[in-house]
Amino acid sequence: MAKMLTEKLSLTCDRLLSHRQLACCYSYFSIPRHGKEVLVYSTKDGKQKPLVLTGHHGDISALTFGKRSSPVILCSASADYVIVWDIELCQKRTQEGKVAAGTIIGTLLGEVVHLSFCFSDARVAACTGATACILSLKRPETIRTLTGHLGPVTSAEFCPWNNDILVTTSEDRTFRVWDLKTEAVFFQSFVLSASPLLTAFFLEEHRHLITGSTDGQVWCFSLSDDHKCHLVTKMDLEKMEKRHQMHQESVSHQAGCVGKSSADKVETSKPVLKMALCRPLSDINGDQENDNSWFCIGSSDGLYVVDLATSELVTALYFKDYPKLSIAMAGSWTISPGCDNSMLMLVSSLFTPCVVMLEVRLCDLGRPLACGEGFSVFPSSPPLPNSPLNTELKRKEPSHPKKKGGVKDQPLVFHCKVKSSGYTSAPRRIMFSPKTNVQKNSSSRKKADGNTGSLLKDYPPDGAAPAIPCAGVSVKKHVSCLQYSGDGKQILCGLGDSTLLLYKSCLTGAPAVYIGHDKPISSLSWSLSRRWWLSASEDLSLQIWTHCNSEPAIIMGDKMFSKPIRGAQFYYLDKFVLLASGPSLYLYLYNLDITRDDIKRYHQRSVSTLAGCFTTTSATDIIALSAINDFFSHIVLVCGSDRSIQVFDMNKGTVASEVPDAHSRAIHCITQNKGSAFSSQAPDSYNLFLTSAVTDGMKIWDLRTLRCVRRYENHVNRCQPCSSAISPCGRFIATGSEDNCAYVYDIRSSNYLHRLQKHSDTVLNVAFNPATPQLLTGTLDGKLRLFKSSSGSSLSCDTSAAVHSVLNKTV
Repeated sequence: MAKMLTEKLSLTCDRLLSHRQLACCYSYFSIPRHGKEVLVYSTKDGKQKPLVLTGHHGDISALTFGKRSSPVILCSASADYVIVWDIELCQKRTQEGKVAAGTIIGTLLGEVVHLSFCFSDARVAACTGATACILSLKRPETIRTLTGHLGPVTSAEFCPWNNDILVTTSEDRTFRVWDLKTEAVFFQSFVLSASPLLTAFFLEEHRHLITGSTDGQVWCFSLSDDHKCHLVTKMDLEKMEKRHQMHQESVSHQAGCVGKSSADKVETSKPVLKMALCRPLSDINGDQENDNSWFCIGSSDGLYVVDLATSELVTALYFKDYPKLSIAMAGSWTISPGCDNSMLMLVSSLFTPCVVMLEVRLCDLGRPLACGEGFSVFPSSPPLPNSPLNTELKRKEPSHPKKKGGVKDQPLVFHCKVKSSGYTSAPRRIMFSPKTNVQKNSSSRKKADGNTGSLLKDYPPDGAAPAIPCAGVSVKKHVSCLQYSGDGKQILCGLGDSTLLLYKSCLTGAPAVYIGHDKPISSLSWSLSRRWWLSASEDLSLQIWTHCNSEPAIIMGDKMFSKPIRGAQFYYLDKFVLLASGPSLYLYLYNLDITRDDIKRYHQRSVSTLAGCFTTTSATDIIALSAINDFFSHIVLVCGSDRSIQVFDMNKGTVASEVPDAHSRAIHCITQNKGSAFSSQAPDSYNLFLTSAVTDGMKIWDLRTLRCVRRYENHVNRCQPCSSAISPCGRFIATGSEDNCAYVYDIRSSNYLHRLQKHSDTVLNVAFNPATPQLLTGTLDGKLRLFKSSSGSSLSCDTSAAVHSVLNKTV
């Protein structure tokens, strides 16, 4: 094991300090001695004698350093006094042989359990009983007295971006956001837990407030400009630890290592004693965005580093794994940034009168384990000679019987109407007369100019997310799936009554209706050429349709599949049809021939041939699948009923890697960042994919590392399979929700951007228009609603040439 946790100093105290707030900063740390004295040690020179500060008449219950590095200010509190000390001035007076003295800023407040400086070091918050007192360093008086909690106040923290905002936690299991100017309460939380709240912590960059309780529960709230708190995510330290251990065991199993037995493991309570920002220099990919969301939790059995973006445990440093430490269980934590990319931690022992100074090297924390080798949606080499992707469809040559002689049959008339020869009409006397003074049609010219200008129009890369309702229509049956065509001009809508509807993208006019299935539609897919599309249903059949034909060109059914088709799409630039049924992944070649013989009207000339069949590991049933069709890609992602994500390499026809227990429930929706023909993104961004599971929110994954990089949990998804989608620009995520809303997230933040309300029922499906900033939603009661962007513009009438030109460049 890497030596990430080291003990710099161990002190034996004259009494137990397990529930006292101790002080630690970059240069010093402080503990009480004999109850009434304060000892200040240097963190840089362990051999230097401590500075002794006297002045209290009662037992010291709380200590804290100021936020500024110069001058270094220490505040100490007892039942009689609250005293502020200038450390450098006190050291100077001691060296001169004088008595070091502090400034009394509070008297007879009672037992103070927590102290906190504001970020300008001008005020101090002192928690005593059910009251939080705000003291001034300039004059010995109480500026504000904040009362209202029903239990003792356990902590108080100033907001780093607004010093007039204070957050307090209490044993009444709530927290409050205070306005220090008026002593008013901006926000009061509901009862969060059955256990008291112990601490609060601000994550300034994301404007998040995090609080934790004695039973290991952690809540993250967004603190908006209106000072209202919205829940972003909730975490359970014990559950995160179990998921982390399972992940480590699976990685060790893949690497051939033998993991530790769980027989000797003892479960202990994991109170959230202290939280602090944890920012290593860089992670495995040098992604600083993820580092800013890391924070550490000091608990009774060790230190836990949590990635707030994913709500997962990065690593856990247990005291039991470091036998040379002088501490086995912690009673209190004080955490401070150190030097050379490290953190200093002053920890008091829970059962023994001992205090230790620990150091954690942050650069060692940024090495998360991956589940396997890295992958990319872009192939690094051409297909292998025996690859399933090289399979070609064998076409039968038409056989015509040879005739031994005679005159061959020749058609006399090639058209249904024959133009008159003109013998019966009067002879023409004027053979040619040119037209002069012809006026050009200005409207047609403007229309042509408009179309020409629209060909160069791309999807706006920096536009706002679609959130303004602009159209709606009722289809009367629940919407099971939605998909836009590649040019954004048409919409396929699969219904729960087995009907397939084809709408214009503006939802105007009557839709074209296609009937062929017997049970609800499970998936839809447009071809890249937009000349045909496929539909799969719960009736164990797949049908491929073409324009202007009310009957499918290919019907794949008739007991070909033993289980329902959970996912189907065109694949490899329309060369294959990819579908999943049961534990198998099928790859079909096909050829469409829509011509029909009037005599043999029901004879299907289109053909389909099985090119390959692949089975998941452990033969788990496939629930969802995703693959790229817009460009050549060997990667196919499938989600199994055992909650796993499996990566198929279709070049080899095998499962290349697997992510076990990707969600706490089986994944019902997986979608990749496919972009569109109207937008371009950084190549690495196409390696992102999104998964959704009931009761477990959404996760976005990186295919290169096969690990979750962010989690989204603001929407409600308790029982319905609500779908999700990534915008063509790769900046937004949309998802359905069971609170009659659709949610739009910024892909870089776990907090939602827009909550699209006023739907009449659960929003089951969402889809982004690939050509213009529009979002389409479909509900359980059969309503389609269209949302546009405030800064986006609608798509013009004809964009087919633009699509073909972009596709040609891409291919």
